[in-house]
Amino acid sequence: MQLNTALSWVLIIAGIWSLIVWPQFLRRVINDPRARDSAGRATKFLTVHVVLVSISMVLGATTAAIGAAALLH
Repeated sequence: MQLNTALSWVLIIAGIWSLIVWPQFLRRVINDPRARDSAGRATKFLTVHVVLVSISMVLGATTAAIGAAALLH
């Protein structure tokens, strides 16, 4: 399957967007008082958000890579 140049750039931009936005979100979650319990252990709030951000960043990097590969072929 071949993608035209415009669609390749959309994938690259969407992937980069994810790689920029999600780490900022994670920083806010880590600093949220709900992220740790009174003993300093990670809560489910933090765990769920770390998983969400991790998956989103992998998908973002994959999206950008697909866009770049399509652009180069």
